[in-house]
Amino acid sequence: MSERKVSERKDLDIAFLRQRLEERRADISAHSTHSEDYRKPVELDQQAVGRLSRMDALQNQQMHLEQERRRLAELDRIEKTLSRIESANYGYCHNCGEAIEKKRLEFDPTTPLCVECAAHVSHS
Repeated sequence: MSERKVSERKDLDIAFLRQRLEERRADISAHSTHSEDYRKPVELDQQAVGRLSRMDALQNQQMHLEQERRRLAELDRIEKTLSRIESANYGYCHNCGEAIEKKRLEFDPTTPLCVECAAHVSHS
């Protein structure tokens, strides 16, 4: 795959997509900070919390840990996408090198694959 310039994709509003990604990154970081207390270990003090309440607290903690895992995965996708924008490789499929459809990128600016390659990956 040859090195491409962002200017080759005149059909994309790169500034707008970058702004969306940066706003989403800030939103995720805010949610992560807000839920930090919910992810802390659950206390073992049986006097302070009954058994069922503790089970609820453990389940709640696990849900918040999973949400955080998903937030971190999305942040990783956003950071990789911003790097592709900066290196002028944004908008092209990682597998085949063809341009990714504009509508696909507008729906999910972090997608690294064209529809055809994504279909092959999901069927593997």
